[in-house]
Amino acid sequence: MDKHALVCRNILEHPQITQRELAQAMEVSLGSINRMIKECTEQELITVQPDGHYQLTARGKELLEQYRVDGAVIIAAGFGSRFVPLTFETPKGLLEVFGERMIERQIKQLHQAGITDITIVVGYLKEKFEYLIDKYQVKLLYNKEYAEKNTLATVYHARKLFEGRNMYLLASDNWMRENMYHAYECCAWYSSVFQEGETSEWCLSFNKKGKILHVEIGGRDSWVMYGPAFFSREWSDFFLPVLEAYYAIPGTEQFHWENVYLELANGTAQKRLLESESARPKGQSLKNFRIDKEHPDLYINRQPSNQVYEFENLEELRRFDPKYQNHSDNEAMELVSRTFQVPESDIRNIKCLKAGMTNKSFLFSVSSRQYICRIPGPGTELLINRKQEAAVYKAVQPLGITEHVVYFNGENGYKISEYYEGARNSDPNNWQDVGQCMKLLKQVHQAGLSVDHSFDIRERIEFYENLCRTHGGIPFEDYGQVRGRMTKLMDRLDSMDRPVTLAHVDSVADNFLFLADGSIRLIDWEYAGMCDPLIDIAMCAIYSYYNEEQTDRLTELYLERRPTKDELTAVYSYVALGGFLWSLWAVYKSHLGEEFGEYTLIMYRYAKRYYQRVQELCAPV
Repeated sequence: MDKHALVCRNILEHPQITQRELAQAMEVSLGSINRMIKECTEQELITVQPDGHYQLTARGKELLEQYRVDGAVIIAAGFGSRFVPLTFETPKGLLEVFGERMIERQIKQLHQAGITDITIVVGYLKEKFEYLIDKYQVKLLYNKEYAEKNTLATVYHARKLFEGRNMYLLASDNWMRENMYHAYECCAWYSSVFQEGETSEWCLSFNKKGKILHVEIGGRDSWVMYGPAFFSREWSDFFLPVLEAYYAIPGTEQFHWENVYLELANGTAQKRLLESESARPKGQSLKNFRIDKEHPDLYINRQPSNQVYEFENLEELRRFDPKYQNHSDNEAMELVSRTFQVPESDIRNIKCLKAGMTNKSFLFSVSSRQYICRIPGPGTELLINRKQEAAVYKAVQPLGITEHVVYFNGENGYKISEYYEGARNSDPNNWQDVGQCMKLLKQVHQAGLSVDHSFDIRERIEFYENLCRTHGGIPFEDYGQVRGRMTKLMDRLDSMDRPVTLAHVDSVADNFLFLADGSIRLIDWEYAGMCDPLIDIAMCAIYSYYNEEQTDRLTELYLERRPTKDELTAVYSYVALGGFLWSLWAVYKSHLGEEFGEYTLIMYRYAKRYYQRVQELCAPV
């Protein structure tokens, strides 16, 4: 750390500063400040004015130029799962604290320090940040890996912005009471606050000069890494190649960028790099990729206890800003409050359960009982008719086999249901489980229930087919041929004049709940409608990735006897058609940005393989 430059910076920012104030600002003794003032005067960096105050000289200003901050990178790509349901609608950094969005507060503080070259690395709900371009002239950088990887990858994608520059690295969801940014920074640092008692934060050990020597996750009565960081160009020149190497190492996907620094500080980084061949930088062998023991230092930047805030969850935010206790301006929270007739502050223990594109859901408790709130994703109304779903729940209610629904809105699909502590999903490889699930399905099919709508697989295939074609196309090379085969299967089923009952259609193992008392519930009736009951057997088979032998066994469990040729023909046809339908569904979702890995291929293979099986079954003897 350049102490002389730090003296010059303080004098430049506070021309009337006294020696005592300088000592306090730099956390050194009056004797040390006296000595530094003398050295700065001798080097003609400052002059002492007749009134006793100090003035920066041209040489002092020249010294500071190498420490001028060039810009800032703000990390804002993550989802913020501990702030659901607020972050279902709004990225964490755009949440307000005392009426001001956290990221905007930081941008304004940077501007006050003269720092206007600001890049925000976005990912989740990236469009929400677009307005900042016009309002503050920031730049946005999209991190396409935001959903799968942590901040190591975020900094990796922004690494070019740090090269040869002095840069702040900030988190969009930090809140700083006072402006702690400067036009000049005299060393690389990480912000730190002191935490009393036990802590799970990253604890720092450092020497008298403030150089960080060791980092340990968890500790007691310690200074911890908390808040923003500053990367000098020298620090970036050393650190970024190491971070790039770590990025390439399998198993580091969930690393924070600080994990790399922790291993550097603790002397274990070289070992990790040498043990991983995939970490080799281009054109460089691992044997030559060595970390210089004399690398640039990172210093602790100690802050007062009430200066930096990293809100870990909604409960912390509630304690800090009273607004969030009862008026979060969040639709889901307001709904729960109205449904249970309690203030929002009584909604506790909130946890994210699902954050997909079709549905989002969170767990919460009211009066010591737990519930799940489902929030339909944007565009879901195009895929699922919520009025029909509500009609199904009403129809099956007398059976007492669904989850206990506390609230259901047939207009927008919001649902609140009871959470069953100790419940487990069905195990598709446990045939005792499967047998009980089949009995439950048969109970539904034989109950004589009806609704006014059907599940028409021909209509659904055409529907998703059109969606795929208007959103990016259908990628399968032989799609036309396979589509023709599916039409033949549907025509054959129509000619068989199969019986129709209320069918669940989404009979995946995860939708069967085994409760602690031994009873079973069948949940999530979004796709249910009047259809051939054997479609439920087929859907159960493909969701469980069953082969032909397992599918036959499943069918026998349901029927409680050997199936007829027509029944096997129907089951195999629905397996093929179900695979075809869900492969189209997955293709459409991938066009919207949600990937399903090999699921698409597996479903398409079901369409091909079981079409062939139907042909073999129905071939003349």
